[in-house]
Amino acid sequence: MARTFPPGIVHTALAVGGFAIGTTEFAAMSLEPDLARGLGIDAPTAGHVISAYALGVVVGAPLLAVLSAKLARRTLLIALMLMFAAGNGLSAMAPDYHWMLFFRFLSGLPHGAYFGIAALVAASLVPESRRTVAVGRIMLGLTVATVIGVPLAQMLGQWLNWRWVFGVVAALALLTATLVAIAAPHDRPDEGASIRRELDALSKGQVWLTLAIGAIGFGGMFAVYTYLAATLTEVTGASTAMIPLVLAVFGLGMTIGNIVVPRFADRALMPTAGGLLLWSAAMLALYPLAAGSLWTILPIVFAIGLGGALGTVLQTRLMDVAGEGQGLAAALNHSAFNTANAIGPWAGGLAIANGLGWTSTGYVGCGLALGGFVIWLIAMRFGGTSAPADRSNRPVLSH
Repeated sequence: MARTFPPGIVHTALAVGGFAIGTTEFAAMSLEPDLARGLGIDAPTAGHVISAYALGVVVGAPLLAVLSAKLARRTLLIALMLMFAAGNGLSAMAPDYHWMLFFRFLSGLPHGAYFGIAALVAASLVPESRRTVAVGRIMLGLTVATVIGVPLAQMLGQWLNWRWVFGVVAALALLTATLVAIAAPHDRPDEGASIRRELDALSKGQVWLTLAIGAIGFGGMFAVYTYLAATLTEVTGASTAMIPLVLAVFGLGMTIGNIVVPRFADRALMPTAGGLLLWSAAMLALYPLAAGSLWTILPIVFAIGLGGALGTVLQTRLMDVAGEGQGLAAALNHSAFNTANAIGPWAGGLAIANGLGWTSTGYVGCGLALGGFVIWLIAMRFGGTSAPADRSNRPVLSH
């Protein structure tokens, strides 16, 4: 009989994977100037490396979730982390810009499916009233990465080389695969699972509206974060040594948000999502006004980070509206957020390229957050307050 670990141990093992993913995703943004120099390209072109990873998430999340519908969740999580390790290991050895684009795309493929399946496993181990808190624990791995992993990656890139960052992430992914193999519950594949059943989620309007909220509303945070390092040096006048500190403050905001906000979301899920979107819009609008001084930009960066809890809230919302297509819907949440990861940097870069200045990303971000809020209003108008649907998110455990 397989040993059963407490939910907290399982959540921690899964969160290590979130830490690895968060480090590579956000560090690539903060290391954009180093990537540009190392690959012999300009800064806007280096942004395509970030977009390639996001595209991998967008494509890989639904594809892997559907194709792996008949696999046991524990087996799938291990396989996804091994894929992630391979992609990042290859990124560390990329000989030029075009190979780097390809390897970052490969690295992004397992991202969404891992988080989606990990969220379902985490939620299945706790009572219904604690689902969002459980999902938040998994996402804490990602947010702690923004506090610790990304600043350390920034320093590692400055001291040694940006390639070391991707190599360390590959090692973290291998560690995650080992921990999941040890701690995750041994489950049997769902006998009723099928591609057709997973695709059932796509027939539900509330699923699409929830995904659209994330794809548009979360883009504002990425618009600012991608160009934060450049804004700090070019506008704030901060030294490069201060960049890791500011990134850590942003990550601290995300971490606290994912600890506190899920407790409210488990009581009032959709109102919490709407409140987060308005909060983000307001803080992003203040960002250009605060960018002139390190003392004013720090609290605003922290406040923008708090809005990152939107991902956890929408993950739980998808569990409620996806019907039997739980795996696909859960994975698609990360496709949506990496669509935001592509839209935000693109829109922010467009504003900068047209001479509006580094701080214009704040106004771009505010517009995107408000766009997400408009979609939230539509979702509320057409069934946003409906009761949770029957879900099949509990794995069948073997004994």
